[in-house]
Amino acid sequence: MDPISRANRIAWEQAHQDRVWADDEMLAEAAAGVTLISSERALLQDILATRPLVVHPQSGNGQDDIALVRAGARMVVGVDYSENAVAGARGRADALGAACHYLLGTVPGVPLRDGCVDLVYTGKGALIWMPDIDAWAAELARLLRPGGHLFVHDGHPATDLWTWDLDEPRIRPDRSYFGRSFVCADDSFPAYGAVMFQWTLGRIVTAVVDAGLEVRQLAEYAEPFWRMGDTDAAAFRGRLPNAFALLARRPAAR
Repeated sequence: MDPISRANRIAWEQAHQDRVWADDEMLAEAAAGVTLISSERALLQDILATRPLVVHPQSGNGQDDIALVRAGARMVVGVDYSENAVAGARGRADALGAACHYLLGTVPGVPLRDGCVDLVYTGKGALIWMPDIDAWAAELARLLRPGGHLFVHDGHPATDLWTWDLDEPRIRPDRSYFGRSFVCADDSFPAYGAVMFQWTLGRIVTAVVDAGLEVRQLAEYAEPFWRMGDTDAAAFRGRLPNAFALLARRPAAR
């Protein structure tokens, strides 16, 4: 693991440890399935109706995994490099009797065999931790069976440009849409000096296509997938892109 990824892993371990106090809140959210939002459910409805086997790389707190099971997934395998995240997610799934299993692992390097799942579900703050977007796409394509799907719902690459001003949207002077990386602010999450990577929407889509997948849907949304501290920034009020969803398919075997 490269030095930046190692430092990021340490930052996430600390961040998940700091959130132990919120376990009851996260358990309630997981039980209600509220983290799987309506736009995701609409795009995944037909796939979830087939009771797919799902892997969730960078699964974090695991709340989406429980929601996916309750929406129809046969089983979800969560993979994260944070021991604290894996332990917390496993505990919540066990408490709710959800068919979720957790593995400690990195992306690339997911400890699962090739072509083993019907759906790879990822996002909600995942892509900004990938130093190599092509390696990320190739790894997720590797996990899919022929005919299987990749689903990404994440922050729009432009959203990190917006200020959190309440009166009107503004562009941060210290960020570039075409920048390579930036340090996570102390008042953001996970903080602790973690380094985030910047990928344009075009770069993300190209990586998915180059990995051999067929793009079926690409949508952009004004509503962010998450508001830190329930922030009601002017940039979140319908004028600017703050999230996107991508659905791609591995071609069926001939």
